[in-house]
Amino acid sequence: MRGGGDGPAAPRGTGRPYGPGPARPARSELARFAARLPRPRLTALGVGVLAALLMMLLGALDALLLDAHRASYGICFVMVSTAMACWVRQQDLYAAPVAAPPAFTAGLLFVSPGSGGFTGLLMGLFTGLSLQAAWLYGGTLLAGLIVLARRVCHVLRRRRAGRTARTAGAGGRGAAGAGRAPDRSGVRRARTG
Repeated sequence: MRGGGDGPAAPRGTGRPYGPGPARPARSELARFAARLPRPRLTALGVGVLAALLMMLLGALDALLLDAHRASYGICFVMVSTAMACWVRQQDLYAAPVAAPPAFTAGLLFVSPGSGGFTGLLMGLFTGLSLQAAWLYGGTLLAGLIVLARRVCHVLRRRRAGRTARTAGAGGRGAAGAGRAPDRSGVRRARTG
């Protein structure tokens, strides 16, 4: 038996024994929860449609179960607008705060008090919009702030990646460009010859 160790022999060329590797640090509960959340993949159209459908469903449930309670509908709107701002694609970030007010209005059709007829429905809708303007502005503002924070993080990440790529590219020039300083004048020089 080669090695005379207590465990199984190491695979050739690795220099380490079989078995579990070094212990990994435990991930926090918040990191595990964040890893389970879906990645942002909704398009602009998807955000608008999903937000409107969710708010109509929540508005109908609020009207049926809670007798059209304003605060519960407002809290549902803030949660939906937050979710839409978190799950929209990076290219369509503008869509989350834009889709929030129409989605609020779509769900308000079920919650707003309106008498019979089309004009009664419109009067109830406008009354509901005026009475719940704080929830509408709050949810839209929160969606806008989340989108703004995501955009800033994206820009910073791209800058950092560009900076890393430039430093890696500058380090690999070799001996040919080692003695010369790079031309940073911004003017291209024409070759004569």
